[in-house]
Amino acid sequence: MAETTAAFGLSGKAVAALELLLHDEELQAAQEYANTVSIVRLGFNDHGPVHMRTVAMNVLVMFRLLRQAGIKTSLEKDECGDFEDSLTAVLCASILHDLGMGVGRQDHELYSVYLALPILNRILEGVYQKNIKKQAMIRALTLECISGHMGSRIIHSLEAGVVQVADGCDMTKGRARIPLALGQAKVGHIHQYSANSIEEVRIDAGKEKPIRIDIHMSNDAGFFQVEEVLLKKIAGSTAKPFIELYAQVREETPHQYL
Repeated sequence: MAETTAAFGLSGKAVAALELLLHDEELQAAQEYANTVSIVRLGFNDHGPVHMRTVAMNVLVMFRLLRQAGIKTSLEKDECGDFEDSLTAVLCASILHDLGMGVGRQDHELYSVYLALPILNRILEGVYQKNIKKQAMIRALTLECISGHMGSRIIHSLEAGVVQVADGCDMTKGRARIPLALGQAKVGHIHQYSANSIEEVRIDAGKEKPIRIDIHMSNDAGFFQVEEVLLKKIAGSTAKPFIELYAQVREETPHQYL
């Protein structure tokens, strides 16, 4: 992940922030506990370190595609920050966004804000040192990304919209397999059984828009996951104008949503 971030060829601040995040002991402990609560206690799918890193990788791919298409981030448009500042914010948000699952599912995005804040402050102080203006700006943007990742709150930045979609794209059967294997899945829990039919999610360059998302599934149950989770997140995302969305069962003709 650090190599992918470094490939943008920036000053190194985004890479430094990522390295600090990945080696923060408090963060690692909080992620692991959030995952224990999510899977063992609540019977939900993975919301731990693997999920958060997957979301971060999805964000990196989408940011690369948007940049190649000449799309500016909100910080760039507002002329209050540069691309690397935006990249730092979305990476921090991706790694921190589900810490609130350690408290519970309801309003976990808001609890994530509270739990992430001291860690985020530590990261930003380490990377931006005495640049208080940058710290304040990136802190606020990161918290918008975290609080808005469920799609239940209005967001205003492209950065938050990308995190929202990147989170929704982590829907492959690997996330659902753990609670199912442990017998933690609730009877009739369609989200987990639907997610278990998702074989692969690909994020590539689109033909008409910068980003194309392809969902490959083993059976029709996967359409529920696409329509009830990912499509709803995209619908409320500021990144929607830049996304093509397709889903298909095995070798059947892909269904185009966007």
